[in-house]
Amino acid sequence: MMNHEAMSRDVVQSRRFAQVDVFASQPVSGNPVAVVVDADGISDEQMAAFARWTNLSETTFLLPPTDPDADYRLRIFTPGSEMPFAGHPTLGSAHAWLAAGGVAAGDDIVQECGVGLVRVRRTDGRLAFAAPPLSRSGPVADDTRAEVTAALGVDPRHVLAAEWVINGPRWMVLQLDSAQRVLEVTPDFAALGDHEVGLVGAHTESTAPDTDVMFEVRAFAPGDGIPEDPVTGSLNAGIAMWLRSAGLAPSTYVAAQGTVLGRSGRVHVTDDGDNIWIGGESTTVITGSVDL
Repeated sequence: MMNHEAMSRDVVQSRRFAQVDVFASQPVSGNPVAVVVDADGISDEQMAAFARWTNLSETTFLLPPTDPDADYRLRIFTPGSEMPFAGHPTLGSAHAWLAAGGVAAGDDIVQECGVGLVRVRRTDGRLAFAAPPLSRSGPVADDTRAEVTAALGVDPRHVLAAEWVINGPRWMVLQLDSAQRVLEVTPDFAALGDHEVGLVGAHTESTAPDTDVMFEVRAFAPGDGIPEDPVTGSLNAGIAMWLRSAGLAPSTYVAAQGTVLGRSGRVHVTDDGDNIWIGGESTTVITGSVDL
């Protein structure tokens, strides 16, 4: 005879679903996120299994908030694990929440997630999130820097700096001496292992894909089942906090990401003196329902 626990695992429910393309002005040219809008009652195991099944870099689940100051709670899964925070899922999920009829209690949308409360606002027609504080910063140790540089196949002479920019994901970022150098990297993902690595390099006027693009960014997280992420909000947030603190970037700039993957991601960074805002366009590509 089947017990109640086993029966509950077999019960499925039709729930609203959206797949949103983030950080690009044209559909299917940014980074997609799968969003389950009505996720209350879905177990941890079901969430993880659905994220493995979608096989996107992230799948999210919108839930009622537990913090009275939040508009909703978000859980974020990669194919391999749950994340306390991620940038493009934050923007794509906020976009899906608004499209499903969500109304913010205040001027900003307030998202509750594993790193606490994250504010999202509309700026210049784009959604943007306030970069969460770094839980770890500072230079990467020489032995780790050498290991990662070798796994990336990068000549150490072309690495200008290696910094921790952890804000949920455990990003380290390597600054290379040009955007072209960033685009030429071909990692050995087996050697890279569980390292979560970002690359950033500055464009010159002649190499920039658009006149307003200042940096080229790439992101690798093979340990989470994401060999290369098309466009990465959390990494760009960490990079922006480091570049701004080091005086290496203006208060407003645009980063390109996803070029090697055939995407045209654009991340808009604005430092207003109080927060660094990471924004981009979001477009709903798929709507419907999912049985979970």
